[in-house]
Amino acid sequence: MLILCRDSCEIYGRVCIIVSMKKIIKPVAPDRHKKGGLREMWAIAMPMVISQAGFTIMTFTDRMFLSRLSMNFMNAAMAGGLTVFMMMTFFLGLTGYATAVVAQYLGAGQKDKCAVALTQAVIIACLAYPIILFCRPLAYGLFDFMGIIPAQLGPQKLYFDILILAAIITLLQSCLSAFFSGVGKTKMVMIAGITSMIMNIGLNYILIFGKFGMPAMGIRGAAYGTIIGSVSGLSVLLISYLSKENFRKFNIAGSFHFSGEVMRKLLRFGYPPGLEMFLTLLAFVMMVMIFHSAGAVAAAASTIVFNWDMVSFVPLLGIEVGVTSLVGRYMGAGKPDTAHKAAMSGFKIGMVYSVLVFILFVGFPEMLAGIFHPSSADGVFAAAIPVTVVMIRLASIYVLAEAVFVVFIGALRGAGDTFWAMFISVALHWVLVPMLYIMLKVANIGLETAWQAVVGMFLLFSGLVYLRYRMGRWRTISVVKPLESPPMPIV
Repeated sequence: MLILCRDSCEIYGRVCIIVSMKKIIKPVAPDRHKKGGLREMWAIAMPMVISQAGFTIMTFTDRMFLSRLSMNFMNAAMAGGLTVFMMMTFFLGLTGYATAVVAQYLGAGQKDKCAVALTQAVIIACLAYPIILFCRPLAYGLFDFMGIIPAQLGPQKLYFDILILAAIITLLQSCLSAFFSGVGKTKMVMIAGITSMIMNIGLNYILIFGKFGMPAMGIRGAAYGTIIGSVSGLSVLLISYLSKENFRKFNIAGSFHFSGEVMRKLLRFGYPPGLEMFLTLLAFVMMVMIFHSAGAVAAAASTIVFNWDMVSFVPLLGIEVGVTSLVGRYMGAGKPDTAHKAAMSGFKIGMVYSVLVFILFVGFPEMLAGIFHPSSADGVFAAAIPVTVVMIRLASIYVLAEAVFVVFIGALRGAGDTFWAMFISVALHWVLVPMLYIMLKVANIGLETAWQAVVGMFLLFSGLVYLRYRMGRWRTISVVKPLESPPMPIV
C-alpha cells in the first residue's frame, strides 16, 4: 500500500508540473482528447459498464425475488448458478481472449483477421459444450462434499441441472461479445446486455411467482427466465455480426475456416486467463459453500453480502474489458506509452465508481441488507441482519482496492502478460479457501473475523498486481507483429 501511495503522489506531481508549464508553453488539447485518454477510454468502457451493470441487476433481482419465497432458494440460486459458470470459465477465458487478439489485429491494420479470430473462438465453444456436460457429476460431488443443508441442496441441484444445459448459449454470447469489444463496438454488447436484463427480469417475475395466468414455478422459473433472457441477448449480437456492414468491413464471408495461426494465438495467450478464471471461480465457489455450510444464518448473511459485493465488482469488469481492448490495440500498434495512458484512464474511471460504492456501503448497510427480507417473518433472516451489516461495512474497505486489481489485471492481459495475471489472481483465491475452512470449520472463529481476513488478503494482492504492472515487463511482449506505420482504423 505504501507503493500505491508513493506512485499516486508521483502522478499528482506530474499533473501539477504540466499545469504549471501550460502557463508558459502554448496550451495543448486536454489529455482526455488524446489517444488513450479519458474520453477514448470512456467511449469504450462505458457501454461495457452498462452491460455488466445490466447483468448485475438481472442476477441481483433474481435472487431478491427468490428471497421472498425462501432464504434457502436464494442461497441455492447463488451456489448453483456460480457452479454452472465455474464449469464454463476455462473455455470462457479462451474465447474471451479474442477481445485482445481482435483488438491487436485491428491496431496492426489486419481487419480481415478479426472475424477469423471470432470463428476460432466459436470452434472452441462448440468443442467445449459436450465436455462441460460430461463433467456434470463432478458438481454433484462438490455439493455433497461441502455439506450443504438438505433444504438448500435439493433446489440447488435443480437450478444447476437446468442452467447447465444452456451453457452453449453463454459460450457463444461470450465469443460475439469478445469480437465487438475488440473492435470497439461495445455499444452493441451493451444493447445485448440490456435486452437480456429486461427479458430476464420480466420473465422471472412471471415464472417465479406465477403471474398473468402462468403457474408459480419458483426456482425452476428463475432458471428458465435466465435461459430465455440469454437467448435474446445472443440473438441481438448475432444479427448485428451478420449485418451487411460487418460482412463488408471485416470480410466475414471469408472467415468461416480453421486458422492454425490465429487458433495458436488464442490457445497460447488465452489459456492463462482461462485457467485463471476456472481456478479462481472454483475457489470462490468453495468459499461460498464453506460459508453456506457454517449454518443457515451464515449462509443467509454471506449470500446477501456477496450479492452486494457483486454490485460493486461486476461493473468494474466492464472497465477491465475497456482497458484490455485499448491496451491490446495500442500494443498491437507498437505504442506502449499510449497503452499505459489508456490503463491510467481506466484506473481513474474505476476509482470514481468505487468511491461511490464505498459511500453506499458505509452509509446505508441496514437498508442494503433489508432489501432481501422474505415475504413472511423469518427467524434466520432476523438473526442474519446484524452480522450482514458488519460484513457490508467491512466490504467497503476493499472496494477501492477492487478498482486497482481489476484495471491493472486488464492492462496486463491486454498486453499479453497473462501468466502473471493468472498467478496473482489464482494465488489470492486459493490462499483464502484453506484459510476460511480452518477459521470457520476447524477453529469455529466468528463470521465477522473470517470476513476481515478476506478483506485483508484482497488488499494485499491488489498491491501485488499494481507492483507487477509498475515493473513494466508487459511493455516488451509482442502478441501481434505490427505492420509498418499501421493505420488506426476508425470502426
